[in-house]
Amino acid sequence: MAAAGDRVTRPGHVQYGALLLGPGTPYRWKTLTGWEDLPPLDSGTVARSDAHGSFPGRLLAQARTIGLEGLMVRAPRDRIGAVVGALNAGTAIVEDERPLVVWLDDRGPLLSYARAIRRAVPTTLGYRLGSIQDGAVQWEASDPRRYALAEQSATARLPMPEPGLDWQTDPGPERLAWPLEFGTPGSTGALSATNAGDAPTHPIVEFRGPVERPSLTKTGTGEVLEYDLPLAADDVLTVDTSAGTVTLNGTTSRLGTVTARSVPEQTFTLAPGELVGDVVAPATTPLIFRAAPGSTDPAASVTVRWRSAYW
Repeated sequence: MAAAGDRVTRPGHVQYGALLLGPGTPYRWKTLTGWEDLPPLDSGTVARSDAHGSFPGRLLAQARTIGLEGLMVRAPRDRIGAVVGALNAGTAIVEDERPLVVWLDDRGPLLSYARAIRRAVPTTLGYRLGSIQDGAVQWEASDPRRYALAEQSATARLPMPEPGLDWQTDPGPERLAWPLEFGTPGSTGALSATNAGDAPTHPIVEFRGPVERPSLTKTGTGEVLEYDLPLAADDVLTVDTSAGTVTLNGTTSRLGTVTARSVPEQTFTLAPGELVGDVVAPATTPLIFRAAPGSTDPAASVTVRWRSAYW
């Protein structure tokens, strides 16, 4: 399967699945709606019963609706049918969301996942001449956030002591020459994840065995994901914090192994950056990988994968 946005090469390009729209294609557009706008919000704010104003509640973003207006289709008269057919196939009704990548400006391309919910191809006189004006395509993204195209990852192993200096009975002067070699530093089990966007992002966490009761903790807040089960050397426990799923080897749910001190998966997010002056300063979340006492196999690991997220 091709990577999301693999055909996007310059500002003005919009790629949905394998369909590329914009400069250098038969499909040009005038207006993009819903992409730079805030998505609709559900507000938990309620009116005060004994005073002016309201009690502020949570703001939860709804699905994002994205539209291309003023779509123009140009092709030779003997190819207009094939070009429109490719547009129709690329915006067909589908069950699963497809990558929607938009490159608007110097910030580079951003990624969303959406389904086409509207397509308009006016069949006026110009259609037979190979020129279609004022068409439209509209998508709906159930996750309103937009993401960096590049996925990041960080890996850590369980804490291990460093070997220290190799002392010998008669080391000889050459053995104690400075700088001394104290051995390869041991693993601390620490890792970090940096979100350069302005929206919280949900990571995917992969625990690999052999390990018992693996856990991942945010050191800044104490929030933890922990699962009371043993993983063999070839086992992978995948935690999708966006979907709220926990699966062993990609098939079997292990959500029931969550421990009492573990937080709900969907609340485990990486904090967004903050505006400093006129730029967004990235936010780094420090994490530590731990396991049950006595579970110290150096082959065990955790990998965190994420994309920076933007409203």
